[in-house]
Amino acid sequence: MFKLIALDLDGTLLNDQKTIPNDNLDFIKNAILAGYEIVIATGRRYYSAKELTSKIPNEMTILANNGNIIRNSVNDKLILNKFIDKDDAIRVIKLGKSLNLNPIVHVDYYEDGVDILVEKETCEGEYSSFFRDINRYKIISAEDLLNQDRVLAIVYPGVKSRLVDFYKKLNDNYPQAYNSHILDNIQMTEALLEIMNPLGSKWKSLVEYADSKGIKAGEIIAVGDDNNDLEMILNAGLGISMKNGSKLMLEAADLITERDNNNSGVAYELRKVLGLY
Repeated sequence: MFKLIALDLDGTLLNDQKTIPNDNLDFIKNAILAGYEIVIATGRRYYSAKELTSKIPNEMTILANNGNIIRNSVNDKLILNKFIDKDDAIRVIKLGKSLNLNPIVHVDYYEDGVDILVEKETCEGEYSSFFRDINRYKIISAEDLLNQDRVLAIVYPGVKSRLVDFYKKLNDNYPQAYNSHILDNIQMTEALLEIMNPLGSKWKSLVEYADSKGIKAGEIIAVGDDNNDLEMILNAGLGISMKNGSKLMLEAADLITERDNNNSGVAYELRKVLGLY
């Protein structure tokens, strides 16, 4: 019997216009009434995830930054956080710089209204279009960027071939120091490299949270579309890939939705699985 449903946002619960289709909203409301716990499991920062799910009136748990921070959606109460070790973060940033890659650093200064730290040349350079659409970021010096101890993730959007080279160098030289992945099923750029605490992943943090609620891994349904969802899909009691999922997701899933994210694939599939019509 399933008890918890973990839902990714982009490419999954959200359509390409970054809204939740009404059919998906109705399904979530009915699932909560039926006793299922809904967890939003996203690579987005918590503030962004909360805004995008604001039409869901019920109290929910939001697992943000790919599992590196978990908060309650109603009162913002902190449930869990996992930071990158300060020296490990410095190593990543310096290695990236040596490859002419500038970082976007996700941090937990939520109460101070800051989620992202970035250098001036980063937000005015090749990533300028990205920063036109976000808030709660702070421009700081390169020196100050190397002196942070509340780092949730270090992110590099860009050309996939360059990011793959960085990813390989990082994992070859420091195989146990980080959990990292490259996303390639996104809209904003060709690819996105995310580097995190070695224990920071959607699945690992989801299991910790579920265990605190007395829910077993086999009682979890996970739905996603990109490579940061892969561990969830492989290990949940039922792992569902969206029809529009990445190649790795489509190959790994127990089930693939008949409809994509623009056609309420989440609601359509889960109603059949759970019998919630």
